[in-house]
Amino acid sequence: MATTTTSGEVRRVDRVVIRFAGDSGDGMQLTGDRFTSETASFGNDLSTLPNFPAEIRAPAGTLPGVSSFQLHFADHDILTPGDAPNVLVAMNPAALKANIADVPRGAEIIVNTDEFTKRPMAKVGYETSPLEDGSLDAYSIHRVPLTTLTVEALKDFG
Repeated sequence: MATTTTSGEVRRVDRVVIRFAGDSGDGMQLTGDRFTSETASFGNDLSTLPNFPAEIRAPAGTLPGVSSFQLHFADHDILTPGDAPNVLVAMNPAALKANIADVPRGAEIIVNTDEFTKRPMAKVGYETSPLEDGSLDAYSIHRVPLTTLTVEALKDFG
């Protein structure tokens, strides 16, 4: 499999472990399911690990309410959902904080910048934005306004 870096360089990898993380209501299980279906349609072998929140009705944007879906895929046989994600998609600060310890240095982190505002960050104890304070310098960070892009893509549907 080939991946393209932000510099445009194509890098060949033999497998990828990706974790989608966000609030339970953000649809992480659905997102993981759709990504899994697309991955399988290309003939990849895969293994999944859905992870549901610790609390059934945890307040949005809090650590106990984080849900995730991990997918390990490759063009050869694999047997586990993977140990540590090569890619983390964090839909909000709680998802980042709950999962960052599992992400190895140098991994790719995609963050929904629309949710990295003062209130959501304060809910999980960030006094400053981890996107700006240097605490994520060991990772390759991709800042994407995912909520804005989704709203824009669906605007014609009311």
